[in-house]
Amino acid sequence: MSASSGSEQHRGPIKLFHISDIHFGLEDPAALAWVEDCIGAERPDAIAVTGDLTMRARHKEFIAACQWISSLDVPVTVEIGNHDMPYFNPIERFLDPYKRFRGIEAVLERELDLGGVALVPLKTTARAQWRTNWSRGWITRPALAKTLAMIDALPPGTRVLVTAHHPLVEVNARGNVLTKRGAKALEELAKRKVLGVLTGHVHDPFDLIEQTAFGPVRMIGAGTLSKRVRSTPPSFNQIVIDGAKVLVEARNLDRVPTPDMQIDDVPENALPPRKPGEPVSPVAAVPSHDPPVH
Repeated sequence: MSASSGSEQHRGPIKLFHISDIHFGLEDPAALAWVEDCIGAERPDAIAVTGDLTMRARHKEFIAACQWISSLDVPVTVEIGNHDMPYFNPIERFLDPYKRFRGIEAVLERELDLGGVALVPLKTTARAQWRTNWSRGWITRPALAKTLAMIDALPPGTRVLVTAHHPLVEVNARGNVLTKRGAKALEELAKRKVLGVLTGHVHDPFDLIEQTAFGPVRMIGAGTLSKRVRSTPPSFNQIVIDGAKVLVEARNLDRVPTPDMQIDDVPENALPPRKPGEPVSPVAAVPSHDPPVH
């Protein structure tokens, strides 16, 4: 599953499949078979998996997840999600949280260079947090610095997509946020004119433009391939990169329109107001956003 050489410029549009929140242990077999068929028939240039491979980070769930990922005969990058951190073994969570990923260690948080387009990982999980809800995102300073260094080291003109598990929106001025330091990360990514940030976590696809002091950042979320569906059937995103354009299509198992995507994991006192269940912009409904080439 080696990536294309960065010295080879990809000819024509690049197609990615963006999948997330498979939750082995509560996976949807029909959805996985459907995605496998799509991969086999369409041969995307790469696959970005943005976290939550498992339901409870059990060994048998990781074995199933690693076997499935390893069977995908295309370049893959995988992010860790909050459900992938050991739940029932606190010693392992703190000392070796990636231990159960050993089967796919080569693709874990891996930068993919597809010849003119790079997928760069950003870690949004933490072993522990100074708040009770550890399921929410936290971008540490070292994690952000690592991502920014990867971006800054790319050849001039490289188009960049960042892959993470949690959406980066910082939604509450009092600190009760989905992803701590998400606003700072978005500002730094805006400075670098990234094409977009691919995430999961909320189990519904979305495509939003987030404004920062340094310009807009496009945020693209994938749905779930598990039985833990919310307002959308099991789904994944098809992303086509054509020059500076990023074309996103949410494809779901039931082939039904998805006009009212929702984000459910939002506090009621969020700023700006984003109440649980409030509809957000669906994938493919946001006007084309053509940021300058990095």
